[in-house]
Amino acid sequence: MIKNTLSSIENKIRRTKVLTEVDRGELLRLLGSLKSEISNLAETKAEHAESISGFMERSTHEATRQEKNPTLLKLAIDGLSASVRGFEASYPKLVEDVNYICTVLARMGI
Repeated sequence: MIKNTLSSIENKIRRTKVLTEVDRGELLRLLGSLKSEISNLAETKAEHAESISGFMERSTHEATRQEKNPTLLKLAIDGLSASVRGFEASYPKLVEDVNYICTVLARMGI
């Protein structure tokens, strides 16, 4: 399920017309790193990994919509950020990647 969700996100990022090439490249690079981190997390905390990938999907959807809704984008990004809270000590790279993704997505919504 997580792999399918992340593949779906990757396809959406590749296809969308609303991203600059810089944002697209940055998000794809971060997504690659996130895939590895979420796979590690899924081995011990599958529900948490599902939550993170679900919020990532929602955030990507809201950020890449033609007609953006800033309120929905903020809610999705806040959910994504909240989904990794508490993992700073055990999964610092995961938290770092998700926080950076949130920053990129928020910047796109402005």
